[in-house]
Amino acid sequence: MRILSGLQPTGRLHLGNYFGMMKPALALQHEGEAYYFIADYHSLTVIQNAAELRDNVTNLAIDFLACGLDPEKAVFFRQSDVPEHTELAWILSCVCPMPMLENCHSYKDKAARGIIPSAGLFTYPVLMAADILIYDSDIVPVGKDQKQHVEVCRDLAVKLNLIFGEGLLKVPQSRIREETAVVPGLDGQKMSKSYGNTLGLFEEEKALKKKIMGIKTDSTGVEEPKETEGNTILQFYKLMAGADEVAAMEADFRKGGIGYGELKKRLLEKTWAYFAEAREKRAQIVAQKGYVEDVLQAGAAKARAVARKTMDRVRAAVGLK
Repeated sequence: MRILSGLQPTGRLHLGNYFGMMKPALALQHEGEAYYFIADYHSLTVIQNAAELRDNVTNLAIDFLACGLDPEKAVFFRQSDVPEHTELAWILSCVCPMPMLENCHSYKDKAARGIIPSAGLFTYPVLMAADILIYDSDIVPVGKDQKQHVEVCRDLAVKLNLIFGEGLLKVPQSRIREETAVVPGLDGQKMSKSYGNTLGLFEEEKALKKKIMGIKTDSTGVEEPKETEGNTILQFYKLMAGADEVAAMEADFRKGGIGYGELKKRLLEKTWAYFAEAREKRAQIVAQKGYVEDVLQAGAAKARAVARKTMDRVRAAVGLK
């Protein structure tokens, strides 16, 4: 079973990225043949600063490795190191109906807000389809918001197979991460860089404390029982604490006598401890000059060997060879 997943280097990673994509991906590397890539081609739709993009790619790679990605178990690489992605994307775009892309939420959302999307954003789902199909992927783990794009991928694979020969491209299956709740931001909305409400994966201790102690709460007094449903402090705590610890905090919410300030301190301690091992590993990786680039290049060599085989097959089928 081959698993394919990618993450855009659009900024420093936050807890939403970790619990939404990274943690499930780290578990899957032990289940099958995992291909994980840094989607730097995709990030060009939002980042047009070379130094910023390079810095984001490096930090994303370091963070992923620090959190437990094992380059001996997973193929880890930079998307742009495998140019076959864009070659297959062009071939797919030549059979992709325009209405299919016009119906994609990535385009419709921008259009509804009055933003004129670039051609890159409009054809984003085609490049995503190429990312998946180039490796004959079996499983694509995605959140609910990306399910539509995997369906586009499946439709394009079927369409190319109908035109140029059955079995040319493997039709993948999506695996929706139903169990992963939306990670709240510091303001209670969905955690997102665009909302400015993120809690960084590797925040400095002082900055982490300031952000957690600044989480928005209601005006319930110290002695009063507090509502557990939808409480941001508790939602964060549940992501990192064991069942007994969560039960204890919920009990403290309900009985009252403990203020939000004390509950935030408990969350701060849990958050700092939860990523302690990853912080230590990150420091070790940073100290190894050239290690990250070596990992990415080794992964790209493995990935490109597979991608070339797919493109040889596709090029011959469509008449380019």
